[in-house]
Amino acid sequence: MLSEAAVLQMSRSLSLTIVLGVGCILVGCAEQTVVQKPLAAVEAANSHLGRRPNVRTTAYTRIEKGGRRNALGKYLSGRHVMSAASDWSRFPLGTRFRICSTREEFIIDDYGTALVGTSTIDLYKPTKLEMKRWGVRNVDIDILQWGSEEQSLKVLGPRAKHQTPRRMIAALQKKSVVPASKVASASKEASARPSSSRTLD
Repeated sequence: MLSEAAVLQMSRSLSLTIVLGVGCILVGCAEQTVVQKPLAAVEAANSHLGRRPNVRTTAYTRIEKGGRRNALGKYLSGRHVMSAASDWSRFPLGTRFRICSTREEFIIDDYGTALVGTSTIDLYKPTKLEMKRWGVRNVDIDILQWGSEEQSLKVLGPRAKHQTPRRMIAALQKKSVVPASKVASASKEASARPSSSRTLD
């Protein structure tokens, strides 16, 4: 027969085991919730990634109306990751992609009047000859990183008096990305930002 002290010791051990077991379960649930939330965010962010077949592309170069700078006021890139322009409500600012046939990588950092309302992407080419050689091509692209619709609105906000940015802002707002009040405040904050003439049409 067990002594009272032994029974008390067993009772304590059992209580401690139960407490530890419940604690492990709670920690496991908490970790699962923490993991599930970021995974959901990652899945949402990656939903735009993957192959886009038969995308219409055109080409432009720095000697055209927009000059040497992109919509952010920086020099157009013709190196490892090259500049490209689009309707930012279709392919937002910062979207990075690779052309499957040539393996060239581009990033959307510009826009243009003729692109608004289309899914055409205008590819920057360093020379007029390369621009002419490219012409108009339908190509398959791999989206490597989806751009930010919110950043697109922040850049476009100060330019809302011009028709091209205004049309893209309206299309982005239809997607319920950012309320109009945020666009207005972005417009006030960034009114002094430099921009190329290509982006103001």
